Order: sequence, then structure tokens, then C-alpha cells
Amino acid sequence: MEVVLGIDNIVFLSILVAGLPEERRTAARRLGLALALVARIVLLLGVRWVMSLDKPVFHWSSIGFVPDVWVQNHHVDSVTGRDLVLLAGGLFLVGKSVKEIHNKAEGEDGAPDTSKKRSFAGAIAQIVVIDLVFSLDSVISAVGMVDEIWVMVVAMLVAVGFMALFAGKVSAFIDANPTFKMLALAFLILIGVMLFAEGIGTHIPKGYIYSAMVFALAVEALNMRTRKKRKAEPDAIAK
Repeated sequence: MEVVLGIDNIVFLSILVAGLPEERRTAARRLGLALALVARIVLLLGVRWVMSLDKPVFHWSSIGFVPDVWVQNHHVDSVTGRDLVLLAGGLFLVGKSVKEIHNKAEGEDGAPDTSKKRSFAGAIAQIVVIDLVFSLDSVISAVGMVDEIWVMVVAMLVAVGFMALFAGKVSAFIDANPTFKMLALAFLILIGVMLFAEGIGTHIPKGYIYSAMVFALAVEALNMRTRKKRKAEPDAIAK
């Protein structure tokens, strides 16, 4: 599970660091992942606080603008701390992805921030925050295995090592293939919607999301191969 979540993280991380100066991207990836790992472990060790995230914070029925019919149909009334984190994380992911798509459509894609310090710090903070949102469910699940908490720590180390190993290659590939970057942003919007839906009590099987992602990637890979073949044909004729 940690490694699967790592794939989502790699895509988002790659897009985040793309706006930084090239010489700072590797440092941002490494520092962001290191801090994210520390934050995950601290979250895992804070067992009592994590358990409190499953306790109701308020109820939908107590909010006047939420229809009772909606509450009855979804069989969900209470809103927990976990739900609030998922709601905020989903909105952030959708907003960030839509902004990136807009920048790409307007020709502002990849332009470094004029304030390098602010851009670098902002990228690090966003890497840590979104990593925690992605890993929240797995951390909450791990609370039930407190006696073997070291197993989860090892899983986190493996996942972060996996991300550190492949993040640079994925970033380079996405930067070199703009259509894949647009596809990756669309995936992040889907994941953001899924997180938001989970936050309001509507479960969307992750298998549906990942199946769509794999299918879309396969189609885009075929398109890329076709484009390369067409580009190579005029060169071969010219020779």
C-alpha cells in the first residue's frame, strides 16, 4: 500500500518541483521526502492523536444548508478529523492541479518563481502536506497494529526510498513529454475528487481510479510511439 501511494506522490512531487530552478530540484525532492518521512513517523508514533481523528467533530445534520435527505441517503452524519483532512487535501490537490493545467494552457508552464526562497520553501511544505494526506489512511490503519509498529516504519522507509529512487527519472520523463504531464495532472484531479468524496462519506473504490490511469497511460504510450514513428519517416525519406 505504501509503495502504491508512493506512485501518486512521485507524480505530484515531479510537478511541484518543475517550477523550481533546475539546480534546486534535486535538493527539493530529497529534502521534501526526508521531511515527509519524519512527519509520517511522528504521525505514526502519535497513536493517541491519530485515534482521535476517527472521533466525530461535528454532524452534517447540525448544518442548516445540508439537506436531511442527503444525510439519510449516504448513511453518514458525523464528520471526523480524518474526514476534514481528506476534504482539505482533496480541495488542495484539485486546486493545485487545475492551476498547473491553466499555467500550461497559457504558456506559463515550468516558469520558475521570481522568489527562489519562497518557491523552494513552498514546494517543500506542499510535498510534506500532500504526503501526509496521501498516507493518512495507511497510518490510521497501522494504529491497529501498534505492537508491530516497526513494520509500518520499515514500510515507510521502503516507500520513501522508492520515491527517492524514481522521482528524478519520473520528473525528467514528465518534463520531456508535455502530454504525459497533462495526463498526470488530470490523474491528480481524479485523486483529489476521490479524497474529497471520501471526506463527505462517499466511498469510491481506488481500483476504478487506478484502472483508468493505467488504461489512459497505455493509450498515451501508443500515441507517443505513433508520433515518433511519423516523425522518423520523413527523416528516413530525406536520407
